[in-house]
Amino acid sequence: MYSPYPAQAPEAQIIRSVSSPLAEGAGWMKFLGILSIITGASQMLSLVGILWGWLPLWMGILLYQAANSAEMARLSGDPYALASALKNVKTYFVINGILTLLGMLSACIMLCVLLVLPMLGVMPFLLDPSNFDF
Repeated sequence: MYSPYPAQAPEAQIIRSVSSPLAEGAGWMKFLGILSIITGASQMLSLVGILWGWLPLWMGILLYQAANSAEMARLSGDPYALASALKNVKTYFVINGILTLLGMLSACIMLCVLLVLPMLGVMPFLLDPSNFDF
């Protein structure tokens, strides 16, 4: 029987089917990547924002590259494109997880500084405004 499509290696078909769910979400990945790039670039316009503005910029670039690689893997069946997409997604989630842990740690530290230490009398000036000399 004649087929208009050339015969494909089974590995390429497997790569296409494995990369399909990731490629289907490529539009959302690109959208969030562009928003993250814009956020990071706008933060880097200030002197203080330079310290942390590169993180959303980098995360946006990772998402955008992952989306492009996933689409290429689905279209071509290239295993290296799929590996690149998965590597970028992994790096994005590692960075996001580290930032989440740092946020939780800073929230706990602030909770200790603002609530626990004044109750123990370590920082009485927070509770007694008469200690301030104006």
